[in-house]
Amino acid sequence: MTDLDTFRTETRAWLEANCPPEMRQPMRSEKDACWGGRKVTFQSPAQKQWLDAMAARGWTVPDWPSEYGGGGLSAAETKILKEEMAAVGARPPLTSFGISMLGPALLKFGTEEQKKHYLGQIARGEIRWCQGYSEPGAGSDLAGLQTRAEDAGDHYVVNGQKVWTSYADEADWIFCLVRTSTETKHGGISFLLFDMASPGVSTKPILLISGNSPFCETFFDDVRVPKDQIVGEVNKGWDVAKYLLGHEREMISGMGLGGEKQTLGAALGPIEDPMLRGELAAFDVDSLAFAAMSERFIDQLKAGASHPAFPSVMKYAGTELNKRRHELIMAAGGSNALEWDSAASGSGKAPRDWLRTKANSIEGGTSEIQLGIVAKHILRLPGA
Repeated sequence: MTDLDTFRTETRAWLEANCPPEMRQPMRSEKDACWGGRKVTFQSPAQKQWLDAMAARGWTVPDWPSEYGGGGLSAAETKILKEEMAAVGARPPLTSFGISMLGPALLKFGTEEQKKHYLGQIARGEIRWCQGYSEPGAGSDLAGLQTRAEDAGDHYVVNGQKVWTSYADEADWIFCLVRTSTETKHGGISFLLFDMASPGVSTKPILLISGNSPFCETFFDDVRVPKDQIVGEVNKGWDVAKYLLGHEREMISGMGLGGEKQTLGAALGPIEDPMLRGELAAFDVDSLAFAAMSERFIDQLKAGASHPAFPSVMKYAGTELNKRRHELIMAAGGSNALEWDSAASGSGKAPRDWLRTKANSIEGGTSEIQLGIVAKHILRLPGA
Protein backbone atom coordinates (compact mmCIF):
# COMPACT_ATOMS: atom_id res chain seq x y z
CA MET A 1 0.00 0.00 0.00
CA THR A 2 1.13 3.55 -0.73
CA ASP A 3 1.09 6.24 1.93
CA LEU A 4 -2.10 7.66 0.40
CA ASP A 5 -3.74 4.22 0.42
CA THR A 6 -2.87 3.90 4.09
CA PHE A 7 -4.23 7.37 4.79
CA ARG A 8 -7.48 6.52 3.00
CA THR A 9 -7.91 3.29 4.97
CA GLU A 10 -7.21 4.98 8.30
CA THR A 11 -9.46 7.93 7.46
CA ARG A 12 -12.33 5.65 6.48
CA ALA A 13 -12.02 3.73 9.74
CA TRP A 14 -11.87 6.93 11.80
CA LEU A 15 -14.95 8.40 10.11
CA GLU A 16 -16.91 5.20 10.63
CA ALA A 17 -16.01 5.24 14.32
CA ASN A 18 -16.47 8.96 14.98
CA CYS A 19 -19.16 10.40 12.71
CA PRO A 20 -22.50 10.09 14.56
CA PRO A 21 -25.34 8.49 12.56
CA GLU A 22 -27.36 11.68 12.85
CA MET A 23 -24.57 13.60 11.14
CA ARG A 24 -24.77 11.23 8.15
CA GLN A 25 -28.31 12.29 7.28
CA PRO A 26 -28.87 14.88 4.51
CA MET A 27 -29.38 18.39 5.83
CA ARG A 28 -33.04 19.39 5.71
CA SER A 29 -32.43 23.15 5.68
CA GLU A 30 -29.84 25.83 6.43
CA LYS A 31 -30.69 25.43 10.11
CA ASP A 32 -28.97 22.04 10.10
CA ALA A 33 -25.63 23.69 9.28
CA CYS A 34 -23.32 24.36 12.22
CA TRP A 35 -21.96 27.91 12.08
CA GLY A 36 -20.23 27.92 15.46
CA GLY A 37 -19.51 31.17 17.27
CA ARG A 38 -20.03 32.40 20.80
CA LYS A 39 -23.82 32.49 20.33
CA VAL A 40 -24.10 29.02 18.82
CA THR A 41 -27.03 26.79 19.71
CA PHE A 42 -26.36 23.22 18.65
CA GLN A 43 -29.26 21.41 17.01
CA SER A 44 -28.34 18.22 18.88
CA PRO A 45 -25.58 16.69 21.04
CA ALA A 46 -24.45 14.80 17.90
CA GLN A 47 -23.79 18.07 16.06
CA LYS A 48 -21.48 19.28 18.84
CA GLN A 49 -19.82 15.86 19.11
CA TRP A 50 -19.06 15.88 15.40
CA LEU A 51 -17.64 19.41 15.46
CA ASP A 52 -15.46 18.66 18.49
CA ALA A 53 -14.13 15.43 16.98
CA MET A 54 -13.22 17.01 13.64
CA ALA A 55 -11.77 20.16 15.22
CA ALA A 56 -9.57 18.06 17.51
CA ARG A 57 -7.91 16.57 14.41
CA GLY A 58 -7.78 19.90 12.61
CA TRP A 59 -10.12 18.48 9.97
CA THR A 60 -12.52 21.42 9.92
CA VAL A 61 -9.67 23.04 7.94
CA PRO A 62 -7.64 19.99 6.89
CA ASP A 63 -5.20 21.81 4.59
CA TRP A 64 -4.35 24.64 7.01
CA PRO A 65 -1.02 24.37 8.86
CA SER A 66 -1.30 22.47 12.13
CA GLU A 67 0.18 25.38 14.09
CA TYR A 68 -2.92 27.41 13.23
CA GLY A 69 -5.49 24.77 14.14
CA GLY A 70 -5.51 22.93 10.82
CA GLY A 71 -4.86 19.33 9.90
CA GLY A 72 -1.63 19.97 8.02
CA LEU A 73 -2.79 17.67 5.23
CA SER A 74 -1.47 17.73 1.70
CA ALA A 75 -3.78 18.56 -1.20
CA ALA A 76 -4.03 14.84 -2.05
CA GLU A 77 -4.86 13.91 1.55
CA THR A 78 -7.46 16.68 1.78
CA LYS A 79 -9.10 15.35 -1.37
CA ILE A 80 -9.18 11.84 0.08
CA LEU A 81 -10.75 13.13 3.31
CA LYS A 82 -13.53 14.85 1.33
CA GLU A 83 -14.12 11.72 -0.74
CA GLU A 84 -14.36 9.51 2.34
CA MET A 85 -16.69 11.97 4.08
CA ALA A 86 -18.92 11.89 1.01
CA ALA A 87 -18.80 8.08 1.00
CA VAL A 88 -20.31 7.87 4.51
CA GLY A 89 -22.61 10.85 3.93
CA ALA A 90 -20.91 12.94 6.60
CA ARG A 91 -22.12 16.51 6.92
CA PRO A 92 -19.57 19.34 7.02
CA PRO A 93 -18.78 19.76 10.72
CA LEU A 94 -18.58 23.54 10.41
CA THR A 95 -19.85 26.17 7.98
CA SER A 96 -17.91 29.39 8.32
CA PHE A 97 -17.03 32.54 6.41
CA GLY A 98 -13.92 32.42 8.56
CA ILE A 99 -12.93 29.15 6.88
CA SER A 100 -14.00 29.91 3.32
CA MET A 101 -13.00 33.59 3.09
CA LEU A 102 -11.15 35.26 5.96
CA GLY A 103 -8.85 32.34 6.84
CA PRO A 104 -7.11 32.18 3.45
CA ALA A 105 -6.67 35.98 3.51
CA LEU A 106 -5.11 35.85 6.98
CA LEU A 107 -2.79 33.05 5.95
CA LYS A 108 -1.51 35.20 3.08
CA PHE A 109 -1.63 38.74 4.51
CA GLY A 110 -1.96 38.45 8.30
CA THR A 111 0.77 39.01 10.84
CA GLU A 112 1.99 36.04 12.86
CA GLU A 113 0.14 37.41 15.88
CA GLN A 114 -3.10 37.68 13.88
CA LYS A 115 -2.76 34.15 12.54
CA LYS A 116 -2.16 32.67 15.98
CA HIS A 117 -4.97 34.69 17.56
CA TYR A 118 -7.76 34.18 15.02
CA LEU A 119 -7.13 31.04 12.96
CA GLY A 120 -7.35 28.55 15.81
CA GLN A 121 -10.63 30.10 16.98
CA ILE A 122 -11.99 29.86 13.44
CA ALA A 123 -10.90 26.21 13.09
CA ARG A 124 -12.57 25.26 16.38
CA GLY A 125 -15.80 27.11 15.55
CA GLU A 126 -15.38 29.55 18.43
CA ILE A 127 -15.85 32.72 16.38
CA ARG A 128 -18.39 33.50 13.66
CA TRP A 129 -17.61 36.13 11.04
CA CYS A 130 -19.56 38.30 8.63
CA GLN A 131 -18.30 40.29 5.64
CA GLY A 132 -18.51 44.09 5.46
CA TYR A 133 -18.00 44.85 1.77
CA SER A 134 -21.04 46.20 -0.12
CA GLU A 135 -22.56 49.59 0.68
CA PRO A 136 -25.73 51.36 -0.56
CA GLY A 137 -23.59 53.29 -3.07
CA ALA A 138 -20.87 50.70 -3.60
CA GLY A 139 -22.17 47.37 -4.84
CA SER A 140 -20.70 46.36 -8.18
CA ASP A 141 -18.35 49.35 -7.84
CA LEU A 142 -17.01 48.09 -4.54
CA ALA A 143 -14.02 50.44 -4.57
CA GLY A 144 -16.49 53.33 -4.32
CA LEU A 145 -17.09 52.53 -0.64
CA GLN A 146 -17.46 55.46 1.78
CA THR A 147 -17.29 53.87 5.25
CA ARG A 148 -14.51 55.85 6.93
CA ALA A 149 -11.90 54.85 9.50
CA GLU A 150 -10.40 58.03 10.99
CA ASP A 151 -6.97 57.85 12.60
CA ALA A 152 -7.35 58.64 16.31
CA GLY A 153 -3.86 57.84 17.58
CA ASP A 154 -3.78 54.27 18.87
CA HIS A 155 -7.12 53.37 17.27
CA TYR A 156 -9.47 54.11 14.38
CA VAL A 157 -12.96 55.56 14.64
CA VAL A 158 -15.26 53.92 12.08
CA ASN A 159 -18.41 55.53 10.69
CA GLY A 160 -20.59 54.37 7.81
CA GLN A 161 -22.95 51.69 6.57
CA LYS A 162 -22.74 48.28 4.91
CA VAL A 163 -25.59 46.45 3.17
CA TRP A 164 -26.35 42.83 2.25
CA THR A 165 -24.17 41.76 5.18
CA SER A 166 -24.99 38.05 5.41
CA TYR A 167 -25.84 36.93 8.97
CA ALA A 168 -24.52 40.16 10.50
CA ASP A 169 -27.14 39.84 13.23
CA GLU A 170 -25.68 36.46 14.26
CA ALA A 171 -21.97 37.13 13.75
CA ASP A 172 -19.38 37.73 16.47
CA TRP A 173 -16.85 39.67 14.35
CA ILE A 174 -16.72 41.38 10.96
CA PHE A 175 -13.97 41.67 8.35
CA CYS A 176 -14.63 45.06 6.87
CA LEU A 177 -13.38 47.32 4.07
CA VAL A 178 -12.98 50.91 5.22
CA ARG A 179 -11.62 54.08 3.64
CA THR A 180 -8.50 55.36 5.39
CA SER A 181 -7.50 57.80 2.63
CA THR A 182 -9.24 59.71 -0.17
CA GLU A 183 -6.12 60.36 -2.25
CA THR A 184 -6.84 57.46 -4.62
CA LYS A 185 -9.95 55.32 -5.08
CA HIS A 186 -8.37 51.88 -4.74
CA GLY A 187 -5.29 52.93 -2.78
CA GLY A 188 -7.17 54.43 0.15
CA ILE A 189 -8.91 51.24 1.33
CA SER A 190 -7.89 49.21 4.38
CA PHE A 191 -9.01 45.77 5.61
CA LEU A 192 -10.13 45.92 9.24
CA LEU A 193 -11.32 43.33 11.78
CA PHE A 194 -13.56 44.22 14.72
CA ASP A 195 -16.02 42.82 17.23
CA MET A 196 -19.70 43.16 16.34
CA ALA A 197 -20.38 43.73 20.05
CA SER A 198 -18.35 46.96 19.94
CA PRO A 199 -20.30 50.08 20.99
CA GLY A 200 -21.74 51.82 17.93
CA VAL A 201 -22.35 48.68 15.81
CA SER A 202 -25.98 47.89 14.95
CA THR A 203 -27.77 45.69 12.41
CA LYS A 204 -31.17 45.58 10.73
CA PRO A 205 -32.40 42.48 8.84
CA ILE A 206 -33.45 42.84 5.20
CA LEU A 207 -36.57 40.78 4.50
CA LEU A 208 -36.44 38.80 1.24
CA ILE A 209 -39.30 37.62 -0.96
CA SER A 210 -38.61 34.08 0.29
CA GLY A 211 -39.67 35.16 3.79
CA ASN A 212 -36.20 34.45 5.15
CA SER A 213 -33.57 37.04 5.96
CA PRO A 214 -29.89 36.07 5.87
CA PHE A 215 -28.99 39.62 4.83
CA CYS A 216 -28.70 42.74 6.96
CA GLU A 217 -27.94 46.43 6.89
CA THR A 218 -25.04 47.16 9.24
CA PHE A 219 -24.34 50.57 10.77
CA PHE A 220 -21.18 51.96 12.40
CA ASP A 221 -21.40 55.02 14.62
CA ASP A 222 -18.07 56.10 16.13
CA VAL A 223 -16.85 52.52 16.52
CA ARG A 224 -13.39 52.39 18.13
CA VAL A 225 -11.08 49.75 16.60
CA PRO A 226 -7.46 49.11 17.69
CA LYS A 227 -4.92 49.71 14.94
CA ASP A 228 -3.40 46.23 15.24
CA GLN A 229 -6.62 44.84 13.74
CA ILE A 230 -5.68 46.04 10.26
CA VAL A 231 -4.84 43.08 7.98
CA GLY A 232 -2.07 43.85 5.51
CA GLU A 233 -0.84 47.37 5.02
CA VAL A 234 -2.83 50.55 5.64
CA ASN A 235 -4.35 51.84 2.38
CA LYS A 236 -3.53 48.54 0.63
CA GLY A 237 -6.62 46.63 1.72
CA TRP A 238 -7.79 46.34 -1.89
CA ASP A 239 -5.14 43.65 -2.41
CA VAL A 240 -6.57 41.69 0.52
CA ALA A 241 -10.13 42.31 -0.67
CA LYS A 242 -9.46 40.96 -4.18
CA TYR A 243 -7.72 37.87 -2.86
CA LEU A 244 -10.61 37.16 -0.49
CA LEU A 245 -13.17 37.69 -3.28
CA GLY A 246 -11.54 34.87 -5.24
CA HIS A 247 -12.15 32.51 -2.32
CA GLU A 248 -15.69 33.82 -1.83
CA ARG A 249 -16.48 33.11 -5.47
CA GLU A 250 -14.99 29.65 -5.13
CA MET A 251 -17.28 29.07 -2.11
CA ILE A 252 -20.39 30.35 -3.89
CA SER A 253 -19.64 28.25 -6.98
CA GLY A 254 -19.97 25.17 -4.77
CA MET A 255 -23.74 25.56 -4.73
CA GLY A 256 -23.64 24.42 -8.35
CA LEU A 257 -22.75 20.94 -7.07
CA GLY A 258 -26.04 20.76 -5.17
CA GLY A 259 -24.91 18.17 -2.66
CA GLU A 260 -27.08 15.39 -4.09
CA LYS A 261 -25.83 11.80 -4.10
CA GLN A 262 -27.80 11.12 -7.29
CA THR A 263 -28.75 13.04 -10.39
CA LEU A 264 -31.63 15.49 -10.17
CA GLY A 265 -33.64 13.41 -12.60
CA ALA A 266 -33.30 10.36 -10.37
CA ALA A 267 -34.10 12.38 -7.25
CA LEU A 268 -37.33 13.77 -8.72
CA GLY A 269 -38.56 10.39 -9.93
CA PRO A 270 -40.74 9.60 -12.97
CA ILE A 271 -41.72 12.68 -15.00
CA GLU A 272 -44.56 12.40 -17.56
CA ASP A 273 -43.78 15.52 -19.58
CA PRO A 274 -41.21 14.56 -22.27
CA MET A 275 -40.00 18.15 -22.64
CA LEU A 276 -39.30 18.38 -18.93
CA ARG A 277 -37.56 14.99 -19.00
CA GLY A 278 -35.30 16.36 -21.73
CA GLU A 279 -34.51 19.48 -19.69
CA LEU A 280 -33.67 17.33 -16.67
CA ALA A 281 -31.39 15.10 -18.73
CA ALA A 282 -29.58 18.14 -20.12
CA PHE A 283 -29.24 19.57 -16.62
CA ASP A 284 -27.81 16.30 -15.25
CA VAL A 285 -25.19 16.21 -18.03
CA ASP A 286 -24.21 19.82 -17.29
CA SER A 287 -24.16 19.12 -13.56
CA LEU A 288 -21.78 16.18 -13.97
CA ALA A 289 -19.57 18.27 -16.25
CA PHE A 290 -19.51 21.06 -13.67
CA ALA A 291 -18.53 18.60 -10.94
CA ALA A 292 -15.60 17.43 -13.06
CA MET A 293 -14.60 21.02 -13.80
CA SER A 294 -14.86 21.87 -10.11
CA GLU A 295 -12.59 18.99 -9.11
CA ARG A 296 -10.03 20.05 -11.73
CA PHE A 297 -10.21 23.67 -10.54
CA ILE A 298 -9.63 22.72 -6.89
CA ASP A 299 -6.65 20.55 -7.86
CA GLN A 300 -5.14 23.41 -9.87
CA LEU A 301 -5.88 25.92 -7.12
CA LYS A 302 -4.15 23.81 -4.47
CA ALA A 303 -1.17 23.35 -6.80
CA GLY A 304 -0.96 27.10 -7.43
CA ALA A 305 -1.61 26.54 -11.13
CA SER A 306 -5.09 28.08 -11.46
CA HIS A 307 -5.65 31.25 -13.48
CA PRO A 308 -6.32 34.08 -10.97
CA ALA A 309 -9.57 34.97 -12.78
CA PHE A 310 -10.90 31.40 -12.94
CA PRO A 311 -12.95 31.72 -9.72
CA SER A 312 -15.17 34.04 -11.77
CA VAL A 313 -15.77 31.19 -14.25
CA MET A 314 -16.69 28.87 -11.39
CA LYS A 315 -18.87 31.44 -9.66
CA TYR A 316 -20.83 32.22 -12.83
CA ALA A 317 -21.25 28.58 -13.87
CA GLY A 318 -22.11 27.38 -10.36
CA THR A 319 -24.73 30.02 -9.60
CA GLU A 320 -26.44 29.73 -12.99
CA LEU A 321 -26.53 25.94 -12.58
CA ASN A 322 -28.06 26.25 -9.12
CA LYS A 323 -30.77 28.58 -10.44
CA ARG A 324 -31.59 26.02 -13.16
CA ARG A 325 -31.74 23.25 -10.55
CA HIS A 326 -34.43 25.00 -8.53
CA GLU A 327 -36.38 26.10 -11.62
CA LEU A 328 -36.60 22.43 -12.61
CA ILE A 329 -37.60 21.34 -9.10
CA MET A 330 -40.44 23.85 -9.19
CA ALA A 331 -41.48 22.77 -12.70
CA ALA A 332 -41.51 19.10 -11.69
CA GLY A 333 -43.60 19.88 -8.61
CA GLY A 334 -46.33 21.62 -10.57
CA SER A 335 -48.91 23.57 -8.58
CA ASN A 336 -48.03 21.59 -5.44
CA ALA A 337 -44.59 23.21 -5.47
CA LEU A 338 -46.19 26.59 -4.84
CA GLU A 339 -47.53 25.54 -1.42
CA TRP A 340 -46.02 27.81 1.21
CA ASP A 341 -46.97 26.92 4.78
CA SER A 342 -47.78 23.27 5.51
CA ALA A 343 -45.66 20.71 7.33
CA ALA A 344 -45.98 18.43 4.29
CA SER A 345 -44.00 20.92 2.19
CA GLY A 346 -41.52 21.70 4.96
CA SER A 347 -43.06 25.17 5.30
CA GLY A 348 -42.66 25.74 1.59
CA LYS A 349 -39.04 24.62 1.31
CA ALA A 350 -39.11 24.26 -2.49
CA PRO A 351 -40.51 27.71 -3.33
CA ARG A 352 -38.47 29.44 -0.63
CA ASP A 353 -35.27 27.81 -1.87
CA TRP A 354 -36.19 28.73 -5.45
CA LEU A 355 -36.76 32.37 -4.53
CA ARG A 356 -33.50 32.45 -2.57
CA THR A 357 -31.54 31.43 -5.69
CA LYS A 358 -32.47 34.73 -7.31
CA ALA A 359 -29.74 36.32 -5.20
CA ASN A 360 -27.09 33.80 -6.36
CA SER A 361 -26.28 35.80 -9.48
CA ILE A 362 -25.90 39.02 -7.45
CA GLU A 363 -24.01 38.07 -4.28
CA GLY A 364 -20.24 37.77 -4.45
CA GLY A 365 -20.22 39.84 -7.63
CA THR A 366 -23.01 39.86 -10.22
CA SER A 367 -23.02 37.47 -13.16
CA GLU A 368 -22.43 40.47 -15.43
CA ILE A 369 -19.31 41.42 -13.44
CA GLN A 370 -18.02 37.81 -13.63
CA LEU A 371 -18.56 37.70 -17.39
CA GLY A 372 -16.68 40.98 -17.72
CA ILE A 373 -13.74 39.55 -15.76
CA VAL A 374 -13.71 36.42 -17.91
CA ALA A 375 -13.86 38.50 -21.11
CA LYS A 376 -11.02 40.77 -20.03
CA HIS A 377 -8.61 38.53 -18.14
CA ILE A 378 -9.14 35.04 -19.63
CA LEU A 379 -10.49 35.54 -23.17
CA ARG A 380 -8.72 38.91 -23.55
CA LEU A 381 -11.45 40.15 -25.84
CA PRO A 382 -10.82 43.53 -27.48
CA GLY A 383 -12.57 46.37 -25.71
CA ALA A 384 -13.35 44.28 -22.60
